[in-house]
Amino acid sequence: MDMLGMYPTFYVPAVGTAWVMGIIGVIHVVASHTSVGASFLFALLETKAYRENKPELMSFIKKYGMFLLVFSYIIGSITGPGIWYAITVASPRGVGGLIHNFVWVWAAEWVYFTVEVIGVYALVYLIGKVDPKTHLKLTWSFALASWATMLLIVGILSFMMWPGHENWYLTGSTNDAFYNLNFFAHLGTRTGSMFVMAAVVGLMVASRMQDASLRASVARFIAPVGLVGGLFAVMMFLYYLQTLPNNAIVMLNTHLLPVYAQGMVAVFVVSTLWLLLAWWKPHHIHTSLAVALFAFIAVVGVWPEERMRESMRKPYVAGQYIYGNQVIARDVPGKGIEGEVDKIAENGLLKLHPFIPDRLRTVTDSNRLEVGRTLAKIACANCHALESGAPLRNIPDKFHGATDEDLIAAFLNGPLKHGTQPYMPRIDLPEAEVQAIAHFIATVNKGVDIDAVIAEQRTSVVDARKD
Repeated sequence: MDMLGMYPTFYVPAVGTAWVMGIIGVIHVVASHTSVGASFLFALLETKAYRENKPELMSFIKKYGMFLLVFSYIIGSITGPGIWYAITVASPRGVGGLIHNFVWVWAAEWVYFTVEVIGVYALVYLIGKVDPKTHLKLTWSFALASWATMLLIVGILSFMMWPGHENWYLTGSTNDAFYNLNFFAHLGTRTGSMFVMAAVVGLMVASRMQDASLRASVARFIAPVGLVGGLFAVMMFLYYLQTLPNNAIVMLNTHLLPVYAQGMVAVFVVSTLWLLLAWWKPHHIHTSLAVALFAFIAVVGVWPEERMRESMRKPYVAGQYIYGNQVIARDVPGKGIEGEVDKIAENGLLKLHPFIPDRLRTVTDSNRLEVGRTLAKIACANCHALESGAPLRNIPDKFHGATDEDLIAAFLNGPLKHGTQPYMPRIDLPEAEVQAIAHFIATVNKGVDIDAVIAEQRTSVVDARKD
């Protein structure tokens, strides 16, 4: 019997897997969006300095550029590979699917990123060392290369939500995957947001400038850019909502907006008022207040936004053909990919998963608890934590502390088996595997020390074999 092309399951106790990538990803998004937005602020400011003969503006660009070198290009360059490490161990088949679709897109993005990194160093260290017109060309090249990296990555991220049409499933074409229904709305939303982030960080840098008149001039220039960017981001976000698949809309309305809607509105209102204040009263822009506003937007704005985007595409991790638990959900003729749900339903994960120990491939009374935990990790742990009270949608709390194994099994044999929950994968397993998972969840909800029980059961099996 052919095994599935699955990988070992990565799981962080009490945290799960998605939080690891999420925390790294949010830091990276704040750094990268600030960088892209700042590159255009630099280009616009330097154009103004060149045309109006205001070389004093270059001092702000240099200060902001030095901040970017530390904040965006060091922190961003660390968290970027961190995302790769996290998603590779948490979602190897999802990453593999994206690479097989977008390998040349990623190669192009790395070329632009190389230009971007070289450009920011050249921009900062060549101020006053080359003629203004040459430096202006360099700055605009840096800005366009920065935005190109965003454009290419957004095409990949948008495909992760869904292709939006059947063409890609039939052709497997990179173009059909990249230019998906969600692409332009997503790109517009991020483009507007990058100007907001750049303006907010720019006000932090400007607040530390000693020249009051220069500080006021810079604040009055970048605040309107942030305001226009914010308005554009909101308009594109409303368009973005119209490009979402049904499972994303259900997830958004049922689970996400009730939790995050007020915070997102608060971020829009507070950031708008802050930018208006900077435009109207630039002398009131104090560093402590600027830092507090930046932290507020990052924590209450960026973190929920990124978590919402990641959550909305559930139960899929990419293209609506790979579930979050790494099972192939449907046929993709254009890529020669066959769905695996029915095969798992017929044979079970215990027989088809290559990394299950041989001693667990058959369910017995002595290993049922360990088998249940293993199957729960494989089938559920990419989106759920397994420990009661854990922060990441933990399974015990989802079952409201139920200890009735038949009740838990009824859910597994009902909505999950038939795929009637739009934001949950279809998990159809043989009855023995269903009972093992139900036994594990019920045991966790009883407050039993799972590790101790499994260790005791293993010891009993070893002793029995010796006898």
